[in-house]
Amino acid sequence: MIVPLWLWVATLGGLAVLLALDLVIVDRHPHVVKVGEAARWVVFYVLCALAFAGGLWIFAGGAPASEFIAGYLTEYSLSVDNLFVFVIIMTAFAVPRIHQHRVLLIGVVLALLMRGLFIGVGAVVISKFSAVFYLFGAFLIYTAVQMARSQGESHEDEEFKENLLIRISRKLLPVTDSYHGAKSFVRHNGRRMVTPMLIVMIAIGTTDLLFALDSIPAIFGLTKEPYLVFTANAFALMGLRQLYFLIGGLLDRLVYLPIGLSVLLGFIGLKLILEALHDNELPFINGGDGLAVPVISTGASLGVIGGVLLVTTVASLVKTHFSGKANTEAA
Repeated sequence: MIVPLWLWVATLGGLAVLLALDLVIVDRHPHVVKVGEAARWVVFYVLCALAFAGGLWIFAGGAPASEFIAGYLTEYSLSVDNLFVFVIIMTAFAVPRIHQHRVLLIGVVLALLMRGLFIGVGAVVISKFSAVFYLFGAFLIYTAVQMARSQGESHEDEEFKENLLIRISRKLLPVTDSYHGAKSFVRHNGRRMVTPMLIVMIAIGTTDLLFALDSIPAIFGLTKEPYLVFTANAFALMGLRQLYFLIGGLLDRLVYLPIGLSVLLGFIGLKLILEALHDNELPFINGGDGLAVPVISTGASLGVIGGVLLVTTVASLVKTHFSGKANTEAA
C-alpha cells in the first residue's frame, strides 16, 4: 500500500479536527459526562472508524480495510484493559469528575504523539531487520502467559505507582497543593506554578505508552503498513475516553477479559512467528531460507479476534449476572 504525503497530512488534519470538535463541544462548558452522552460519542467514534474503513475499501481495496478493522478491534480491546488503570490514576490523583474528560483528552493527545514516534521507529526497524518479528512474537506469547496468570486478581487492590517521568516532573516543576479548575498553569503568590492537572495528564499519557509495548507489536502482527497501524491506534484511543465514562462502573463485570486478551496476544504472537519462519532470513535457521509453514490470513485473524471478543464479553456478563443473583439470594 503506497501512502502519499498528502494523505498523511489530510488524515492528521482530520484527526485534529475530530479532537478539536470534541474539546469544544464537551469542554466549553465543563460538566460530568453522563452515560447517555458517553454512549452517543462512543457510537460516533465507532462510526468514524467504520467510515474510514469504508474509504480504505473503496480506494485501496479489501485487504487494507480488513487489516485496519482487525488492528482497530485489537487495539480497542487491549485499550479496555487500560481503563482499569485510568480509574486507579483518577482515584489516586483525586481528579474532580467534572474535569476528567479534559484530563483524558490531553492524555490521549500525548499518547498519540508518543505512539506515533514509537510506530515510526518500529516501522524503520522492521524494514531493516525482518527477523525482529521473532522477538515480537516471543514477547507477545510471554505477555499472553503473564496476562492469563493474572486472571482472578482484583484491580480494586492495585495502587498507582508514579513512573520516573512523573517523579522528575514533581521535582523540577513547582506543583500547587490543590486543583485550580481545569487550569494546568497558575500564578500563585507571584510565582508561576503547575497544578496537579498537568501531572495527572502526564501520568495518563506515559502510562498509556507502557501499554503500547504489547499493543504496537500486536498490531504489527496484523499489518505491516505504518499508516494503518497509526490510524487504528488513533481511532481506538479517541473512542477510549468516551468508553471510560460509559462502562467505567461496569469494568469489574468483564471478569474474563484477561483471558480473552491473553488468547488474542498469544494468537498474534504465533502468527508473527509463523510469518517470520515463512520469510526467514536468519542463516542459522534452515540455511537462511524460508520454511513451508502455514501463514494465517487477515480474514482468519479478523474472525478469531471477533470471536474471542464476543465469547469473552458474553461469558463475562453471564458469569457476573448469575454470581450477582446467587449472592442476592444468599443474602
